Amino acid sequence: MSRIFWDSNLFIYLFENNPQYAQLVEDIYKRMLERCDQLLTSTLTLGEVLAKPTAMGDDSTCQEYERALSSTAVLIPFDTNVARRYAVVRATTSIKGPDAVQLACASEAQVDLFITNDNHLKGRKIDGIQFIVALDQVPL
Repeated sequence: MSRIFWDSNLFIYLFENNPQYAQLVEDIYKRMLERCDQLLTSTLTLGEVLAKPTAMGDDSTCQEYERALSSTAVLIPFDTNVARRYAVVRATTSIKGPDAVQLACASEAQVDLFITNDNHLKGRKIDGIQFIVALDQVPL
């Protein structure tokens, strides 16, 4: 069993049924279930997935997304410990704020794998994260 952190974009691809990536993300999730892997993400991800339906005034979709996210993933909050890790990421890299929040949450959770579709993050070395990989290179 591995602890696998998904960046926000993976959930957005699934929820919005992205024609290029939704099936790939779904396949990864199925493999994770077969392997009994644990899915993690951050409360920032919740905010990201709720942004579009909130802008559209679609409370029903917001509730559906929140229910789906909280029932399938462990949500890592941005607390004091994560804030300290965030400070290290920001101080030692050129990684922008939102990505640094995601990495800090994953780092605090001590994940095995961080999956993103942000190519500027893949291969980075962050304490507490074993591997950071691009969506199309997931080794599951």
